[in-house]
Amino acid sequence: MVEVTEQPAIETLGLVKRFGATTALSGVDLRVPAGAVLGLLGPNGAGKTTAVRILTTLIRPDGGHARVTGLDVVRQAGAVRRAIGLSGQFAAVDGYLTGRENLVMIGRLSGLRRVAAKRRAADLLELFDLTDRAGRTVRTYSGGMRRRLDVAAALVAAPAVLVLDEPTTGLDPRARLGLWRLLGELTARGTTVLLTTQYLEEADRLADQIVVLDRGQVIATGTAEQLKNRVGGGRLELRTRPGDDPALLAAAMTGLGSATPTVDADAGLVVVPVADGPGVLPDVAARLAAAGLRVSDLALRRPSLDDVFLALTGRPTTTPFVGSSR
Repeated sequence: MVEVTEQPAIETLGLVKRFGATTALSGVDLRVPAGAVLGLLGPNGAGKTTAVRILTTLIRPDGGHARVTGLDVVRQAGAVRRAIGLSGQFAAVDGYLTGRENLVMIGRLSGLRRVAAKRRAADLLELFDLTDRAGRTVRTYSGGMRRRLDVAAALVAAPAVLVLDEPTTGLDPRARLGLWRLLGELTARGTTVLLTTQYLEEADRLADQIVVLDRGQVIATGTAEQLKNRVGGGRLELRTRPGDDPALLAAAMTGLGSATPTVDADAGLVVVPVADGPGVLPDVAARLAAAGLRVSDLALRRPSLDDVFLALTGRPTTTPFVGSSR
Protein backbone atom coordinates (compact mmCIF):
# COMPACT_ATOMS: atom_id res chain seq x y z
CA MET A 1 0.00 0.00 0.00
CA VAL A 2 1.21 3.47 -0.80
CA GLU A 3 2.35 5.83 1.93
CA VAL A 4 -0.46 8.11 3.07
CA THR A 5 -0.25 11.85 3.59
CA GLU A 6 -1.46 13.83 6.59
CA GLN A 7 -4.34 15.62 4.85
CA PRO A 8 -7.22 13.19 4.40
CA ALA A 9 -8.53 12.66 0.90
CA ILE A 10 -12.08 12.47 2.27
CA GLU A 11 -13.33 13.87 5.55
CA THR A 12 -16.81 14.39 6.95
CA LEU A 13 -17.81 15.78 10.31
CA GLY A 14 -21.31 15.45 11.74
CA LEU A 15 -22.88 14.85 8.33
CA VAL A 16 -26.69 15.03 8.40
CA LYS A 17 -29.22 14.49 5.63
CA ARG A 18 -33.00 14.31 5.89
CA PHE A 19 -35.64 13.41 3.34
CA GLY A 20 -38.87 14.70 4.78
CA ALA A 21 -39.47 12.95 8.10
CA THR A 22 -36.74 10.38 7.40
CA THR A 23 -33.19 11.00 8.61
CA ALA A 24 -30.88 9.24 6.17
CA LEU A 25 -27.63 10.37 7.84
CA SER A 26 -27.35 11.35 11.48
CA GLY A 27 -23.98 12.84 12.39
CA VAL A 28 -21.67 10.71 10.23
CA ASP A 29 -17.91 11.16 10.63
CA LEU A 30 -15.56 9.69 8.02
CA ARG A 31 -11.84 10.08 7.41
CA VAL A 32 -10.01 8.49 4.47
CA PRO A 33 -6.24 9.06 4.20
CA ALA A 34 -4.88 9.77 0.73
CA GLY A 35 -3.98 6.54 -1.04
CA ALA A 36 -6.20 4.36 1.16
CA VAL A 37 -9.37 2.36 0.55
CA LEU A 38 -12.39 2.88 2.80
CA GLY A 39 -15.12 0.26 2.68
CA LEU A 40 -18.52 1.69 3.62
CA LEU A 41 -20.76 -1.17 4.67
CA GLY A 42 -24.42 -1.35 5.59
CA PRO A 43 -27.75 -2.88 4.66
CA ASN A 44 -30.14 -1.31 2.18
CA GLY A 45 -31.33 1.91 3.78
CA ALA A 46 -28.24 2.42 5.95
CA GLY A 47 -27.32 5.70 4.23
CA LYS A 48 -24.38 4.56 2.09
CA THR A 49 -25.63 5.97 -1.20
CA THR A 50 -26.77 9.18 0.49
CA ALA A 51 -23.23 9.70 1.79
CA VAL A 52 -21.84 9.07 -1.69
CA ARG A 53 -24.26 11.54 -3.27
CA ILE A 54 -23.17 14.23 -0.80
CA LEU A 55 -19.46 13.57 -1.28
CA THR A 56 -19.86 13.73 -5.06
CA THR A 57 -21.86 17.00 -4.86
CA LEU A 58 -25.07 15.47 -6.21
CA ILE A 59 -27.02 16.57 -3.13
CA ARG A 60 -26.32 18.98 -0.28
CA PRO A 61 -26.11 17.97 3.36
CA ASP A 62 -28.57 19.43 5.86
CA GLY A 63 -25.90 19.62 8.54
CA GLY A 64 -22.23 19.01 9.14
CA HIS A 65 -19.33 19.41 6.74
CA ALA A 66 -17.65 17.31 4.07
CA ARG A 67 -14.35 17.82 2.25
CA VAL A 68 -12.75 15.92 -0.62
CA THR A 69 -9.03 16.56 -1.21
CA GLY A 70 -9.43 19.49 1.15
CA LEU A 71 -12.26 21.03 -0.88
CA ASP A 72 -15.66 21.80 0.62
CA VAL A 73 -18.35 19.81 -1.23
CA VAL A 74 -20.84 22.70 -0.99
CA ARG A 75 -18.76 25.86 -1.40
CA GLN A 76 -16.27 24.34 -3.87
CA ALA A 77 -18.50 21.82 -5.64
CA GLY A 78 -17.05 22.46 -9.09
CA ALA A 79 -13.49 21.83 -7.92
CA VAL A 80 -14.60 18.70 -6.08
CA ARG A 81 -16.17 17.31 -9.25
CA ARG A 82 -12.90 17.84 -11.10
CA ALA A 83 -11.00 15.95 -8.38
CA ILE A 84 -13.15 12.82 -8.27
CA GLY A 85 -14.30 9.93 -10.40
CA LEU A 86 -17.66 8.29 -9.73
CA SER A 87 -18.99 4.88 -10.72
CA GLY A 88 -22.54 4.43 -9.50
CA GLN A 89 -24.64 1.33 -8.99
CA PHE A 90 -25.64 1.22 -12.65
CA ALA A 91 -23.32 1.66 -15.61
CA ALA A 92 -23.75 5.18 -17.01
CA VAL A 93 -21.99 4.73 -20.34
CA ASP A 94 -23.82 5.31 -23.64
CA GLY A 95 -24.93 2.01 -25.14
CA TYR A 96 -25.07 3.41 -28.69
CA LEU A 97 -21.44 4.51 -28.70
CA THR A 98 -18.45 2.20 -28.84
CA GLY A 99 -16.32 1.67 -25.78
CA ARG A 100 -13.59 3.86 -27.29
CA GLU A 101 -16.06 6.60 -28.25
CA ASN A 102 -17.44 6.68 -24.72
CA LEU A 103 -14.03 7.22 -23.16
CA VAL A 104 -12.90 9.77 -25.75
CA MET A 105 -16.13 11.73 -25.28
CA ILE A 106 -15.67 11.81 -21.52
CA GLY A 107 -12.07 12.88 -21.97
CA ARG A 108 -13.11 15.76 -24.20
CA LEU A 109 -15.81 16.80 -21.71
CA SER A 110 -13.14 16.70 -19.01
CA GLY A 111 -11.04 19.22 -20.93
CA LEU A 112 -8.55 16.93 -22.66
CA ARG A 113 -7.46 17.74 -26.19
CA ARG A 114 -8.55 15.22 -28.81
CA VAL A 115 -5.15 13.53 -29.10
CA ALA A 116 -4.78 13.32 -25.33
CA ALA A 117 -8.33 11.98 -24.96
CA LYS A 118 -7.66 9.24 -27.53
CA ARG A 119 -4.40 8.31 -25.82
CA ARG A 120 -6.06 8.19 -22.41
CA ALA A 121 -8.91 6.06 -23.80
CA ALA A 122 -6.44 3.61 -25.32
CA ASP A 123 -4.53 3.30 -22.05
CA LEU A 124 -7.70 2.63 -20.04
CA LEU A 125 -9.08 0.15 -22.56
CA GLU A 126 -5.83 -1.80 -22.27
CA LEU A 127 -5.83 -1.56 -18.45
CA PHE A 128 -9.38 -2.89 -18.24
CA ASP A 129 -8.83 -5.60 -20.86
CA LEU A 130 -11.29 -4.06 -23.32
CA THR A 131 -9.02 -3.25 -26.27
CA ASP A 132 -10.37 -6.06 -28.46
CA ARG A 133 -13.95 -4.82 -27.90
CA ALA A 134 -13.18 -1.10 -28.11
CA GLY A 135 -14.79 -0.69 -31.54
CA ARG A 136 -18.06 -2.40 -30.62
CA THR A 137 -21.12 -0.56 -29.34
CA VAL A 138 -21.54 -0.84 -25.61
CA ARG A 139 -25.04 -2.29 -25.91
CA THR A 140 -23.35 -5.50 -27.16
CA TYR A 141 -21.16 -5.72 -24.04
CA SER A 142 -21.76 -8.19 -21.23
CA GLY A 143 -22.64 -6.88 -17.78
CA GLY A 144 -19.07 -7.35 -16.58
CA MET A 145 -17.65 -5.50 -19.58
CA ARG A 146 -20.07 -2.59 -19.11
CA ARG A 147 -19.10 -2.34 -15.46
CA ARG A 148 -15.38 -2.33 -16.31
CA LEU A 149 -15.98 0.36 -18.92
CA ASP A 150 -17.95 2.41 -16.40
CA VAL A 151 -15.08 2.30 -13.90
CA ALA A 152 -12.68 3.18 -16.72
CA ALA A 153 -14.87 6.19 -17.54
CA ALA A 154 -14.59 7.33 -13.93
CA LEU A 155 -10.80 7.30 -14.33
CA VAL A 156 -10.50 9.23 -17.59
CA ALA A 157 -9.61 12.48 -15.83
CA ALA A 158 -7.09 10.66 -13.56
CA PRO A 159 -8.99 11.59 -10.38
CA ALA A 160 -7.29 11.72 -7.02
CA VAL A 161 -10.36 10.09 -5.47
CA LEU A 162 -12.46 7.29 -6.95
CA VAL A 163 -15.93 6.73 -5.50
CA LEU A 164 -17.50 3.36 -6.25
CA ASP A 165 -21.11 2.79 -5.20
CA GLU A 166 -21.66 -0.99 -5.11
CA PRO A 167 -19.51 -1.47 -8.22
CA THR A 168 -19.89 -5.25 -8.50
CA THR A 169 -23.63 -5.53 -7.96
CA GLY A 170 -25.04 -7.86 -10.60
CA LEU A 171 -21.70 -9.17 -11.77
CA ASP A 172 -20.98 -12.87 -11.95
CA PRO A 173 -18.17 -14.22 -9.71
CA ARG A 174 -15.59 -14.22 -12.50
CA ALA A 175 -16.30 -10.60 -13.46
CA ARG A 176 -16.29 -9.59 -9.80
CA LEU A 177 -12.86 -11.13 -9.25
CA GLY A 178 -11.55 -9.37 -12.35
CA LEU A 179 -12.76 -5.99 -11.14
CA TRP A 180 -11.25 -6.60 -7.70
CA ARG A 181 -7.91 -7.25 -9.36
CA LEU A 182 -8.14 -4.02 -11.33
CA LEU A 183 -9.07 -2.00 -8.26
CA GLY A 184 -6.09 -3.47 -6.45
CA GLU A 185 -3.84 -2.24 -9.26
CA LEU A 186 -5.36 1.26 -9.10
CA THR A 187 -4.93 1.60 -5.35
CA ALA A 188 -1.36 0.36 -5.62
CA ARG A 189 -0.77 3.36 -7.90
CA GLY A 190 -2.00 5.75 -5.22
CA THR A 191 -5.68 6.30 -6.06
CA THR A 192 -7.86 6.90 -3.00
CA VAL A 193 -11.03 4.80 -3.09
CA LEU A 194 -14.33 5.06 -1.25
CA LEU A 195 -16.17 1.80 -1.80
CA THR A 196 -19.74 1.09 -0.76
CA THR A 197 -20.72 -2.55 -0.86
CA GLN A 198 -22.99 -5.23 0.50
CA TYR A 199 -20.47 -7.91 -0.40
CA LEU A 200 -18.55 -8.30 2.83
CA GLU A 201 -15.91 -10.42 1.10
CA GLU A 202 -15.30 -7.43 -1.15
CA ALA A 203 -14.60 -5.11 1.78
CA ASP A 204 -12.48 -7.78 3.47
CA ARG A 205 -10.32 -8.10 0.37
CA LEU A 206 -10.02 -4.45 -0.74
CA ALA A 207 -10.50 -2.10 2.20
CA ASP A 208 -7.76 -0.76 4.46
CA GLN A 209 -10.42 0.56 6.81
CA ILE A 210 -14.12 -0.30 7.17
CA VAL A 211 -16.98 1.83 8.44
CA VAL A 212 -20.28 0.13 9.22
CA LEU A 213 -23.39 2.28 8.80
CA ASP A 214 -26.78 1.39 10.20
CA ARG A 215 -29.87 3.60 10.17
CA GLY A 216 -27.76 6.57 9.12
CA GLN A 217 -25.20 6.27 11.91
CA VAL A 218 -21.68 4.91 12.20
CA ILE A 219 -21.86 1.88 14.48
CA ALA A 220 -18.33 0.51 14.03
CA THR A 221 -15.00 1.36 12.44
CA GLY A 222 -11.73 -0.50 12.08
CA THR A 223 -9.77 -2.85 9.88
CA ALA A 224 -11.38 -6.12 8.87
CA GLU A 225 -9.30 -7.95 11.47
CA GLN A 226 -10.21 -5.48 14.21
CA LEU A 227 -13.90 -5.85 13.46
CA LYS A 228 -13.65 -9.63 13.41
CA ASN A 229 -11.90 -9.56 16.79
CA ARG A 230 -14.94 -7.77 18.24
CA VAL A 231 -16.97 -10.91 17.64
CA GLY A 232 -14.47 -13.00 19.58
CA GLY A 233 -12.70 -16.16 18.57
CA GLY A 234 -13.76 -18.67 16.00
CA ARG A 235 -16.49 -21.24 16.02
CA LEU A 236 -16.45 -25.01 16.02
CA GLU A 237 -19.04 -26.62 13.75
CA LEU A 238 -19.92 -30.27 14.23
CA ARG A 239 -22.42 -32.15 12.10
CA THR A 240 -24.11 -35.33 13.29
CA ARG A 241 -24.37 -38.51 11.29
CA PRO A 242 -27.79 -39.12 9.68
CA GLY A 243 -30.31 -40.17 12.29
CA ASP A 244 -28.26 -39.08 15.31
CA ASP A 245 -29.66 -36.55 17.79
CA PRO A 246 -27.76 -33.21 17.66
CA ALA A 247 -28.98 -32.41 21.18
CA LEU A 248 -26.77 -35.20 22.51
CA LEU A 249 -23.82 -33.75 20.63
CA ALA A 250 -24.55 -30.28 22.02
CA ALA A 251 -24.74 -31.66 25.54
CA ALA A 252 -21.34 -33.31 25.11
CA MET A 253 -19.82 -30.00 23.99
CA THR A 254 -21.38 -27.87 26.76
CA GLY A 255 -18.65 -26.04 28.65
CA LEU A 256 -16.14 -26.43 25.84
CA GLY A 257 -16.43 -22.91 24.50
CA SER A 258 -17.23 -19.40 25.69
CA ALA A 259 -21.00 -19.80 25.27
CA THR A 260 -23.71 -22.45 25.15
CA PRO A 261 -23.65 -24.46 21.91
CA THR A 262 -26.39 -23.66 19.42
CA VAL A 263 -28.28 -26.40 17.61
CA ASP A 264 -29.75 -26.48 14.13
CA ALA A 265 -31.78 -29.66 14.42
CA ASP A 266 -32.87 -29.70 10.78
CA ALA A 267 -29.28 -29.54 9.55
CA GLY A 268 -27.93 -31.73 12.35
CA LEU A 269 -25.47 -28.95 13.12
CA VAL A 270 -23.99 -27.91 16.46
CA VAL A 271 -22.02 -24.65 16.68
CA VAL A 272 -19.72 -23.89 19.61
CA PRO A 273 -18.01 -20.48 20.02
CA VAL A 274 -14.35 -21.12 20.86
CA ALA A 275 -11.52 -18.77 21.75
CA ASP A 276 -8.40 -20.81 21.09
CA GLY A 277 -9.21 -22.49 17.78
CA PRO A 278 -7.18 -25.66 17.13
CA GLY A 279 -6.31 -25.87 20.83
CA VAL A 280 -9.78 -27.24 21.59
CA LEU A 281 -9.52 -30.22 19.24
CA PRO A 282 -7.99 -32.69 21.76
CA ASP A 283 -10.80 -31.84 24.21
CA VAL A 284 -13.39 -32.29 21.43
CA ALA A 285 -12.01 -35.74 20.63
CA ALA A 286 -12.04 -36.73 24.31
CA ARG A 287 -15.64 -35.54 24.77
CA LEU A 288 -16.83 -37.41 21.69
CA ALA A 289 -15.13 -40.59 22.88
CA ALA A 290 -16.51 -40.28 26.41
CA ALA A 291 -20.06 -39.81 25.09
CA GLY A 292 -19.71 -42.56 22.49
CA LEU A 293 -20.54 -40.11 19.70
CA ARG A 294 -19.26 -39.76 16.16
CA VAL A 295 -19.68 -36.87 13.73
CA SER A 296 -19.94 -36.72 9.95
CA ASP A 297 -18.10 -33.42 9.70
CA LEU A 298 -16.08 -31.08 11.90
CA ALA A 299 -14.74 -27.63 11.03
CA LEU A 300 -13.10 -24.68 12.76
CA ARG A 301 -14.01 -21.31 11.30
CA ARG A 302 -12.78 -17.82 12.05
CA PRO A 303 -15.34 -15.01 12.27
CA SER A 304 -16.23 -13.44 8.94
CA LEU A 305 -17.41 -9.92 8.25
CA ASP A 306 -20.87 -11.45 7.84
CA ASP A 307 -20.63 -12.57 11.46
CA VAL A 308 -19.48 -9.09 12.46
CA PHE A 309 -22.31 -7.39 10.66
CA LEU A 310 -24.93 -9.72 12.08
CA ALA A 311 -23.52 -9.22 15.59
CA LEU A 312 -23.52 -5.43 15.21
CA THR A 313 -26.90 -4.94 13.57
CA GLY A 314 -28.87 -8.09 14.34
CA ARG A 315 -29.63 -8.62 10.66
CA PRO A 316 -27.79 -9.44 7.41
CA THR A 317 -26.71 -6.75 4.96
CA THR A 318 -29.47 -7.59 2.51
CA THR A 319 -32.25 -6.78 4.98
CA PRO A 320 -33.58 -3.26 4.31
CA PHE A 321 -34.44 -0.78 7.03
CA VAL A 322 -37.99 0.10 6.07
CA GLY A 323 -38.63 3.81 5.81
CA SER A 324 -35.01 4.85 5.35
CA SER A 325 -33.29 6.31 2.34
CA ARG A 326 -30.40 4.41 0.93
